[in-house]
Amino acid sequence: MLLFFTLGLLIHFVFFASIFDIYFTSPLVHGMTPQFTPLPPPARRLVLFVADGLRADTLYELDENGTSRAPFIRNIIMHEGSWGISHTRVPTESRPGHVALIAGFYEDVSAVAKGWKENPVEFDSLFNESKYTWSWGSPDILPMFAKGASGDHVYTYSYDAKREDFGAQDATKLDTWVFDNVKDFFRHARNNQSLFSKINEEKIVFFLHLLGIDTNGHAHRPSSRDYKDNIKKVDDGVKEIVSMFNHFYGNDGKTTFIFTSDHGMTDWGSHGAGHPSETLTPLVTWGAGINYPQRVSAQQFDDSFLKEWRLENWKRLDVNQADIAPLMTSLIGVPFPLNSVGILPVDYLNNTDLFKAESMFTNAVQILEQFKVKMTQKKEVTLPFLFTPFKLLSDSKQFNILRKARSYIKHRKFDEVVSLCKELIHLALKGLSYYHTYDRFFLGINVVIGFVGWISYASLLIIKSHSNLIKGVSKEVKKPSHLLPCSFVAIGILVAFFLLIQACPWTYYVYGLLPVPIWYAVLREFQVVQDLVTSLLTYPLSHFVGYLLVFTLGIEVLVLSFFYRYMLTAGLTAFAVWPFLTRLWTRAKVTSLSWAFFSVLLAVFPLMPVVGRKPDIFLVMGAGLLVLLLSLCVVTSLMKRKDSFRKEELLVHLLQVLSTVLSMYVVYSTQSSLLRKQGLPLMNQIISWATLASSLFVPLLSSPAVFQRLFSILLSLMSTYLLLSTGYEAVFPLVLFCLMFVWINIEQETLQQSGVCCKQKLTSIQFSYNTDITQFRQLYLDDIRRAFFLVFFLVTAFFGTGNIASINSFDLASVYCFLTVFSPFMMGALMMWKILIPFVLVMCAFEAVQLTTQLSSKSLFLIVLVISDIMALHFFFLVKDYGSWLDIGTRQLLACTAWLFIYISASPNRLWIPSDPELDLNLLHAIRACISHYVIVMSMTIFLVFLNGLAQLLTTKKLRLCGKPKSHFM
Repeated sequence: MLLFFTLGLLIHFVFFASIFDIYFTSPLVHGMTPQFTPLPPPARRLVLFVADGLRADTLYELDENGTSRAPFIRNIIMHEGSWGISHTRVPTESRPGHVALIAGFYEDVSAVAKGWKENPVEFDSLFNESKYTWSWGSPDILPMFAKGASGDHVYTYSYDAKREDFGAQDATKLDTWVFDNVKDFFRHARNNQSLFSKINEEKIVFFLHLLGIDTNGHAHRPSSRDYKDNIKKVDDGVKEIVSMFNHFYGNDGKTTFIFTSDHGMTDWGSHGAGHPSETLTPLVTWGAGINYPQRVSAQQFDDSFLKEWRLENWKRLDVNQADIAPLMTSLIGVPFPLNSVGILPVDYLNNTDLFKAESMFTNAVQILEQFKVKMTQKKEVTLPFLFTPFKLLSDSKQFNILRKARSYIKHRKFDEVVSLCKELIHLALKGLSYYHTYDRFFLGINVVIGFVGWISYASLLIIKSHSNLIKGVSKEVKKPSHLLPCSFVAIGILVAFFLLIQACPWTYYVYGLLPVPIWYAVLREFQVVQDLVTSLLTYPLSHFVGYLLVFTLGIEVLVLSFFYRYMLTAGLTAFAVWPFLTRLWTRAKVTSLSWAFFSVLLAVFPLMPVVGRKPDIFLVMGAGLLVLLLSLCVVTSLMKRKDSFRKEELLVHLLQVLSTVLSMYVVYSTQSSLLRKQGLPLMNQIISWATLASSLFVPLLSSPAVFQRLFSILLSLMSTYLLLSTGYEAVFPLVLFCLMFVWINIEQETLQQSGVCCKQKLTSIQFSYNTDITQFRQLYLDDIRRAFFLVFFLVTAFFGTGNIASINSFDLASVYCFLTVFSPFMMGALMMWKILIPFVLVMCAFEAVQLTTQLSSKSLFLIVLVISDIMALHFFFLVKDYGSWLDIGTRQLLACTAWLFIYISASPNRLWIPSDPELDLNLLHAIRACISHYVIVMSMTIFLVFLNGLAQLLTTKKLRLCGKPKSHFM
């Protein structure tokens, strides 16, 4: 059995990795020839301002007094330059946004393996193509472009990461630092001949990354005075920098200025998904080569922004974010970034029609080069008779379009050139996507075959070794035939040879050959299939169909709950009704009513707004008071049983109550301090970290009796959870625990009802490492329901108050009791622990369920595995490599986690507990930003292995304040 679980884990890791080879390989190609416009550029230098986290509406709209928050920028729109909205793509994060702006392509999905922090594949950018680039700003953004630049011509100046403090008195200092350092740089250049000569070269770029607006948005929300005042500070700073540039270069008219943002921000202070407040960013351009404002009488857009912003008479020119990169390259005359997919917005250019046509032609050739390289690469590794070219853009059609475009330029038909080049670009982009996904069907079929085979084998193993379903069926032991293994060996050789002659990557061999041994193992159990069919024929058909329909409905509810949280409400409501449809109601009325009450109460949470959007400190205080009230009732009840409640245990409970009171004080005190902009008090920080550290060992001091130990675990974890809460979610673990406690009781009742075992009082049952294996029983049909309950409660624990696949579900304010200075590792770890606390409560309760129902965790695990694998197969077909973190992550993350998380969490082989589980440095992006799917899956996997062992440790280990530890047995 140990070998089976080990092999199963390896197989599931292969299934997990297949997602990335099928959907998340890098689309970037190399080997193209640089392309640049063969005409003199209008500008010698370019200044790029990126106001991180700035929403288009907040910049363009007028305030309550009818005046602009950014008067200088608005003056530019009306009198000097061109403007519009830059439509970003998801994930709306700083790194993907800057890559689109500066490199011209949308986020490489294979960067999920790097947490969106850096690209696993080198790429070209405007900075790399420039002669020199100087940049100032955040240490999180600037290094990624300097790192990939060829040569030593990209210079970065960053402030200390500790300045990124969400509880700081004034986050605008981040932007002030940038403006001041740029001014100091130019003052220094006047006295440095080498530097002076460099900044007077042509084809140079100055990049100012302004993080203050984003920081204030996260800390105070975009509707706050801090966020809006920061916009005014940025506007003043931009005005000063523009004036300085004009003065330094003697108003030579050779400087282009571009002001934009990498992404917007939701009303609740987050970004990463596809809400318009996140995807609509401002774009304002002026200076050399840029069109002057164009007055118009009417404009047609699908929105009403122009009227709201009172800009309906100034022509609005919308672009896609990646289009800004070719715009900048054409303005200063450097080659287009090799991997750019942006389309030059010619309406922004103030130049000759010839320049616009030549620039557009260069843009088309540059994208076509990528298509040709991609096609050649795929053609070289595919058998000639199997290769299917992209028919919409054949070699002859490429030649004809390019020849026609050149002819139009020669005959000065410039509008036709622009139109023709745009057509060629769109065809080339379609072709790039076609060749990028060329092997997707082949790989998907192999993984699906392996998936179905594994589900079949696990099901047969349950029936054969862990149930009585076929025990009474007489069967002959047939001698295995040599034909079966020989056939599968031949199939494996053929598959390997087919992959070898196509020079496929080694991972293709894994995906192609893995189904062979799996299906061999399935067909070896053919006798079990026959016996199963014989056994099922003895059951009434209506019963069989009914059970199958209920099982299918349950699976579909689980699948839908990953997309629609209200499905959890529907499921919990059905749970509430369940006892009244069985004999449980007649045998245990109080337990049934309690089960229904807490199921309905828990069902309310998925209907509430996602955590973080409406913070309310008083709800956190209310949750703390409920914990104190429950503690008082429990301690009073336990004290009445003097024979089983020692003074030592009373002291432990009192310490936990004191910890809860301190947590409530810290939450309230920290909130008040931050509102006054006084930062995080040191004493509060010390208490918070001490509470977190003690929460893992204080429960070990309590009695190993089931109820007392579980209650002690709740008190310890709730103290930490209160510190990490910002609103109604603080009540969630408390309600979940109450339902878990009733679950333990109701499972006892169901076993007693079926006559499997006699009911024992929970006060008489103790957790223990030493469990008599003879007490384990075979699986019954009702155990499928128990396995389903476990999976459903795990899903509810994760998604009850939000959606882990959407970064909009989380709020950095959750960690402000512990730290406010931006720290990816610490913030990510704390917020991940907050997510996992409800999961720990479910796992600890399940330890009790297994103990009280005499159920082997190995047997139950196999059922859980089959359920989760069926869910994963659903998600596999829903995976897509475009869309927001919510769109991509919900499918890809959950396709992996649906079985990978549960596989490990329910694994009966408690072989090890990591003493220091490693969390990826970029884990914060899983919660605050757009974290890589790979990082969150792998990190969660590590944590679930850790938490699985932790659940057993918390329930079975006993420590004493003094004296020798004492072992406890049932």
